[in-house]
Amino acid sequence: MREESLDFSNKNFMRRIKEKDPTYFDELRKGKHPDYFVLSCSDSRGSPTAITDMPLVRMFVHRNIANQVRREDDSFAAGLYYSLKHLKVKKILIEGHTFCGGVQAAWHGNEEEHLQPWLNHIRESLPCEGYNSVSEEELARINVLSQVENLKAHPVFEQHGEGVYVIGCLFHVESGERVHQVNCKEA
Repeated sequence: MREESLDFSNKNFMRRIKEKDPTYFDELRKGKHPDYFVLSCSDSRGSPTAITDMPLVRMFVHRNIANQVRREDDSFAAGLYYSLKHLKVKKILIEGHTFCGGVQAAWHGNEEEHLQPWLNHIRESLPCEGYNSVSEEELARINVLSQVENLKAHPVFEQHGEGVYVIGCLFHVESGERVHQVNCKEA
């Protein structure tokens, strides 16, 4: 996509919003009070706001390859802290997706040097070797469930997540359906 296309798309976005609500951007300037903190994969096929048809301000989103919750990830910890402490979100959504390149690379033994540290984190969330019959969809689901557990054990969540619902789900890129894997549970 060329820069002109980005500019055109942005102007089209602004026009559509202003047609619906001429004061929308004035209201946006006043602040944000999202309902959700979302951790999702960086994959361009599954933007959390797009696939849920959510307007701006409803989701505070953090993205990384294969939607990983890592204690040592300062960016994730800061986003989680800010969303819980300052934005006062009451729901956290961990969203994986089918055909996840990060999960596939980890499972199939990708050996690219610059990816290894992150792929090793992903591998920690997947079943041990010998599970050759596990489908790629099942691997993505297992990864989401592992990240839900990692979130619940994260020091920031343990300290500030009381009363917050955690929702794990899997977005099916082949159909557009989003399936909940973990029922809403209060921490």
